[in-house]
Amino acid sequence: MSNWRPRRLTARARLTLSYAFFVVVAGTFTLAIIYLSMRFIPDYPLTASNPRESSAVASRQDILDAMLKASGYAVLALLAIGLVGGWLIAGRVLQPLRDITRAAHRAAAGSLEHRIALHGRRDEFTDLSDAFDHMLERLQQSFESQQRFAANASHELRTPLAITHTMLDVAAADPAGQNYPRLVSRLRETNQRGIEIVDALLDLANLGHTTPDTEPLDLAATTADALALVGEEAGRRGVALHSRRDPAPVTGNPVLLRQLTVNLLHNAIRHNLPADGSISVTTGPDPHDRLRSLLSVTNTGRRLPDTVDTLTEPFLRGEGRTAAAGDGHRGHGLGLSIVASIVNVHRGDLRLTPHAEGGLTVQVSLPTC
Repeated sequence: MSNWRPRRLTARARLTLSYAFFVVVAGTFTLAIIYLSMRFIPDYPLTASNPRESSAVASRQDILDAMLKASGYAVLALLAIGLVGGWLIAGRVLQPLRDITRAAHRAAAGSLEHRIALHGRRDEFTDLSDAFDHMLERLQQSFESQQRFAANASHELRTPLAITHTMLDVAAADPAGQNYPRLVSRLRETNQRGIEIVDALLDLANLGHTTPDTEPLDLAATTADALALVGEEAGRRGVALHSRRDPAPVTGNPVLLRQLTVNLLHNAIRHNLPADGSISVTTGPDPHDRLRSLLSVTNTGRRLPDTVDTLTEPFLRGEGRTAAAGDGHRGHGLGLSIVASIVNVHRGDLRLTPHAEGGLTVQVSLPTC
C-alpha cells in the first residue's frame, strides 16, 4: 500500500494565511463601519469662512471618495502586515513542534539518547515534549534491556555447549584414560542446565503473550507446597526455613503462583549465607491494602546494593551476571525475571528491599478474590 500523499501547504504557511486573512477581514470590517457612518453626515453646502477667499472646499462625496481610496491602501497595508507578522508569529509558535519532529527523526535513525527538554511555561507543546521525552526514555531502557538480554542469553547458552565440547574433545583425545560413567554424568548435568535455561526463556516468552486461567486459591496452601519442594535443598545447604502462613486468598493461576513461590525460595536458598543461614516466609493480608494479600520471603545473606530492582532483569544475580562457582545447583539468573512476569500477569506488585546487615526481603502483593 502506497504512503504517497498530495503535497499541501505547510502548517506555517496555513497559519500565516489565516492570520493575514483575519487581519484583513477585521480591518475591512472596521473601515466599512467608518465609511457607512460617514454617509449619515448631513450633506450641507460647504463654503469658506471668508467669502473673499475662493479656495474650493471638499464636499461630503469628495471626502467619502478619498476615504474609500485610502481604505483600499490601508487594506493592502494590513495584508502585508498580516503576512509578515503571521509568518514570524507562526514560526515562533511552531518552533517546539519542529524540535519534536527533529527528535522523532533522530529516534527513527536509532539515536534514543536525545531529549527535547522543552523549557518555558506549561502548555500543549511542553506536555507533548515531556510525553515524547518519557517515551524516548522508556524506549531506550527497553532497547538496552533487550540488547543485554540477547548478549547474556547468548553467553548463558554458549557456556554449557562449550563445556560439552571441551569434555568431548578431552575424551576423544584420550579414550582409554576416561572415566566414562563420570563423563556421562557430567554431560547429563551440563545438558540439563541448557534445557533449564531454554525452558525458562520459553516461560518468559509465554508469560508476555498469554493470559493465564485463574481461580480462587490461598497463597498459604501454595506456599506450603513450595516449602515441601525446596526443603531437601535447604537442609543440604544448612538453611533454616521458618514460616507463618495466615490465610491469603487471591485469584490466580495455581501453577504459575506455585512456580513464583518456588523461584523465590530457590533464590533465597542459593543466595544465602555459606552456613547457618535462614529464610522467613509469611503469608497474610497486605497491611497497606486490605483488598490485597501478601507473600513475603526474607533471607539472610551478603549485603546487596540499593539498586536491587535490576535483579529482575534476565541473567542478573546477586553476584552480578555470572554466578559464583560452588557446590549444589547453579542458578541461571532467570528466577526473579520469571517472578516479575508472573506478578505482572496477575496485576500484582513486586517489592525488593535489601537489608543493611545483608540479605533481601521480597514481597509479592496480589489482588484478593
